[in-house]
Amino acid sequence: MIHRWSYSRWDGSQRSTVDEIDDLFSDLADDLLYHGDPDAALRRLLNSGFQRPHGERVQGLRELMERLRQRRQEELESGDLGGAFHEIAQELNEVVAEERRGLEDLARDARESGDERRRQVTEEVVAERSMQLELLPEDLASKVRGLQNYEFTSSQARQHFEELMERLRQEVARSWFDHMADAMANPDPAQLERVRQMLDALNRMIEQRQAGEELDPSFEQFMEDFGDFFPGNPQSLDELLEQFAAQMAAVQAALDSLSPEQRAQLQALAESLFEDMDLRWQVERLSENLRQAVPEAGWGRRYRFSGSDPMGLADAAAAARRLGEMDQLEQFLRSATSPGALAEADLEQVEKYLGEDGARSLDRLARLAKELEEAGLIEQREGRYELTARGIRRIGQRALSDLFSKLAKDRLGAHRNTRIGTGHEPEGQTKPYEFGDPFSLDIQQTVHNAVRRAGAGTPVQLSPDDFEISRTEHLTRASTVLMVDLSLSMPMRDNFLAAKKVAMALHTLISSQFPRDFLGLVGFSEVAREIKAEELPEVSWDFVYGTNMQHGLMLSRRMLAHRAGSKQIIMITDGEPTAHLVRTPGSGEFDVFFNYPPVPETVRATLGEVLRCTKAGITINTFMLDANRSLQGFVEQMTKLNRGRAFFTTPETLGDYVLVDFLEHRRTTRSSGRRGA
Repeated sequence: MIHRWSYSRWDGSQRSTVDEIDDLFSDLADDLLYHGDPDAALRRLLNSGFQRPHGERVQGLRELMERLRQRRQEELESGDLGGAFHEIAQELNEVVAEERRGLEDLARDARESGDERRRQVTEEVVAERSMQLELLPEDLASKVRGLQNYEFTSSQARQHFEELMERLRQEVARSWFDHMADAMANPDPAQLERVRQMLDALNRMIEQRQAGEELDPSFEQFMEDFGDFFPGNPQSLDELLEQFAAQMAAVQAALDSLSPEQRAQLQALAESLFEDMDLRWQVERLSENLRQAVPEAGWGRRYRFSGSDPMGLADAAAAARRLGEMDQLEQFLRSATSPGALAEADLEQVEKYLGEDGARSLDRLARLAKELEEAGLIEQREGRYELTARGIRRIGQRALSDLFSKLAKDRLGAHRNTRIGTGHEPEGQTKPYEFGDPFSLDIQQTVHNAVRRAGAGTPVQLSPDDFEISRTEHLTRASTVLMVDLSLSMPMRDNFLAAKKVAMALHTLISSQFPRDFLGLVGFSEVAREIKAEELPEVSWDFVYGTNMQHGLMLSRRMLAHRAGSKQIIMITDGEPTAHLVRTPGSGEFDVFFNYPPVPETVRATLGEVLRCTKAGITINTFMLDANRSLQGFVEQMTKLNRGRAFFTTPETLGDYVLVDFLEHRRTTRSSGRRGA
């Protein structure tokens, strides 16, 4: 195969696979930040679906299952299973009526003939046969058996009855074995004998395999002798049995969907149609063998058909088989907990019931995790998906970009400056260029790298790997600890996601723009704990009550104790302090004291820690997400002690405040550092 490729100048409108994966990961970002679990985020994306960049909707599992349920309901409303009995009864009544008319014509002809003896004999025959017709039972099977033993007078009635019997035999045979219906309904003894031989050989093979014996005949020999019965061309005994089991289970489901009276009538009717006892026994034997060999074929199903059009047994069996396939597909979709599990889906079956767009959506969902893994954003560890370092950076960059994009244009950090200024002093050293670095290219070292790589000669061909930039030194450093409230009230009031976005954005901002600055992270609820940067994406709230600011400030103060430059704590919370540490007498250990509403002891312990931070030269800036009166009163006391600032904000504007305040603080300390120099 010859591939032809064409190229055009990039104009910004083209979309690549990389772009699509990046957009897809962006769709996951908020979920990852909120719950901190890539596995759970992928499951939720599988359930909800997503929009592709060019506008195509990828349907999620919930939408696909809803479409499948609608398709299933349409199938149930397609016909009336009991209606077939009314049609058969009506045709039998028509046969009887035709025979009565034939008897009346026979009697009239005898009377008009003028032959007295003929009249008497004919009237006796007509009376006897009329009585036989009167005594025919009402149930279908008995009426059929009665008419099978009846000697018809009307050739029209006889032909009608024989045609009806042929159709019913075809119907029952087709319901059992669709592709063998003609052979089983064929009155030719030689053809019926071949069907019996095939069923007997198949039954023996199943029973021999169940007993662990050698197959006789072998599967290959069986297909050579009877392969014309199976146009599906099964390649193994298992495949053959699955086909048979699916068909017979569908017949059983159709039978079980009838009322007990209807089911008994149909079974009796089948017995009257197929008088060959051995053939019926072979079918029953096969049904029992298949139940044991293929128990998962769905033998116990039943359906409530609610349509108005009469449905014969074969049509009902076909509908039951389709419904069974839909049930299996729904069960498969319901049990899929990861994109990889969807790779096992039969897309032809999916397209059959959900259309081409449904099959495309399922195929796209199945490739979801693999593409994210190939892009280096997630990886599998011990059977679970986890974020890679690149994935963590990407989430932080997105959070930072989202927050910057919302800042007003006239505020610091609100827009990109077209004039480049790094705000750093050269160190006299160089380093390889990495994405995100200021592009302060060291020409001499860059050209040296290119010559060393490609050899001497002109012109010198540069590669991105040759780029070397000048190292710069910050004029000042800043050390920050971000304290994030992880108590249960944060998600209950929809504040958690905004707080975590700020944490990710600050981490990305400092690590990319101010790599020598320090950012520590502390989460606090009933107690406080330090959070490592690599743990941040998976941090979630604590299912406990209690807002222990005292412990959080204590940890933050210790983290900043030996840091250089200006020091600050940024605290994000939606509640007043309701817990503090209490030293256990004689043990040197601490217990947690919790009470709501706050008691004076908790407030005093927290303000005591604020005073220690103040003495250590640490500024505390507080961002309050719930401006209730008691929280305001506490924060006012805290700011009087510390001289920090307090912001009453909302989840929507939190990022604006924190980023602007951080950059303002850093600009102020940098200016102070320059004046001091």
